[in-house]
Amino acid sequence: MGRLKASSVVGVVLVLAIAGGGYYFLNGMNKGPVRAAAIPVIPVAATVAEQKDVPVYVRGIGTVQAFKSVAIKTRVDGQIVKIAFEEGQDVKQGDPLFQIDPRPFQALLEQAQAAKQRDEAQLAGAKLDLERYGKLIGSGFQSRQSYDQQQATVDSLKGSLASDQAQIDTAQLNLAYADIRAPIDGRTGQRLVDLGNLLQMAQGTTLVTITQIKPIFVNFTVPQDATDEIRRNQQAAPLDVIAYASDDKTELARGKVTLIDNAIDPATGTLRLKATFENANERLWPGQFVNARLQLAVRLKSVTVPQRGIMQGASGYYVFIVKPDNTVERRDVTVGGTQDGFTVVTKGLQVGEKIVSDGQYRLVNGSRIKIDAPRPQAETPAPAAAGKEG
Repeated sequence: MGRLKASSVVGVVLVLAIAGGGYYFLNGMNKGPVRAAAIPVIPVAATVAEQKDVPVYVRGIGTVQAFKSVAIKTRVDGQIVKIAFEEGQDVKQGDPLFQIDPRPFQALLEQAQAAKQRDEAQLAGAKLDLERYGKLIGSGFQSRQSYDQQQATVDSLKGSLASDQAQIDTAQLNLAYADIRAPIDGRTGQRLVDLGNLLQMAQGTTLVTITQIKPIFVNFTVPQDATDEIRRNQQAAPLDVIAYASDDKTELARGKVTLIDNAIDPATGTLRLKATFENANERLWPGQFVNARLQLAVRLKSVTVPQRGIMQGASGYYVFIVKPDNTVERRDVTVGGTQDGFTVVTKGLQVGEKIVSDGQYRLVNGSRIKIDAPRPQAETPAPAAAGKEG
């Protein structure tokens, strides 16, 4: 009985202790302030929207083409006795290249000249005889038939002289062909024959190729959607074209559009253009693949930000505006185009406003930020497919 009473007393004490602790806890919570959880500060990079004049480009992929290219071949048969150039040498029109043995052609020329002299002497004698026959016909010492025969002899000799002159002209031409000279200004390529080789015109062997690389062409294609604007702007003034290397970053040369093709390729839906470059520094080389940017216009006083600062969501493009209290505000914007790492914003952003340019993937509307050291705005984009930009 005593043990039962002792257990009851202990139970009552425990209940009172628990109740008192709970009351103290609740009473303390009501009296003391609630400590909010710490809001994380997100480090980001920021930049300021700038005003720039932005050119509008149409991109294309093209191939460099020589302004002129000539394959040098022989026009007569013979042995090469002289080579007057080095491989890769710049030559001018008329510079000597190869000399084919001229002696056979010189001999034929002299033979034709001798034949002409012989026929000229015979013609002179035949004309004198014809003149005498004409005087003797009336006296009966010569018949009309003899006179007519002599006239035929004179005419025949005149024909022989004409043939002799043709032979002389042919021999002189072949003698000139034996001296092979550069038909254009340009640069020689690899020499494909050596001294002492016997050449035959019928074989059509190329001896060397001369290529003119100053100026030079670039053939490239652009989407057909830009055709109307290209033709309209080209009529006002030749459009500028910038040639870039295959990395689409290294500028090689600047030129002008000189040809708009007369048809669109139905297989690819593209328009072919040709641009001419001075190529004074020889950065363009025949057969080289390049990225071409055709400048259609210039957008004056455009609002621009780095391309990496523009985000895209389900409702379109947006940016995070940096507020004075180092929080951010999400704002929808309208994008007008991207070029060389910059994006043109046509609506939703003003010049001088600061936006988050890096680190925005962890942000939400109202996030608190810490701005790290600013990064350079411009960054060159990866190579893009042919199309309009700006």
